[in-house]
Amino acid sequence: MASSASSSPWADSKAPSLDDFEILAREAWERLPQLFRDLCQGVVFQIHDFADDQVLKDLQIESPFDLMGLYQGVHIGHKDGSSLPHGPNYVFLYRRAILDYWIENEETLGHLVTHVLVHEIGHHFGLSDADMEAIEADAAREETA
Repeated sequence: MASSASSSPWADSKAPSLDDFEILAREAWERLPQLFRDLCQGVVFQIHDFADDQVLKDLQIESPFDLMGLYQGVHIGHKDGSSLPHGPNYVFLYRRAILDYWIENEETLGHLVTHVLVHEIGHHFGLSDADMEAIEADAAREETA
């Protein structure tokens, strides 16, 4: 089998960088329903390779590959007018854990990033799994439109 390395689209490919993941997350965000995005004002999105050791310890997670995303902050249902102000709410996406899951499964990377993003934002709203699946379905329809 004599073929040049350039004949394969993967021959010169590298794993998506943190910047690439930021682009994937931004594209996923743009496909989410506008009403959903409007309700997320003030949520800060961050991309890291892994969760830090303290987060893993607090969540009792042994391997950093077992956490693809995390919502940190006050859930919208727990906020009230008398509460003291809190810092911003965060959604973290963990690149290496997402990539590890991706290579073991039959999903596209874009779909997986959307899934993790919706799931973590869903924690902010206290959404059910069914609610989050409906939002993902809307995003998928937007992607194919």
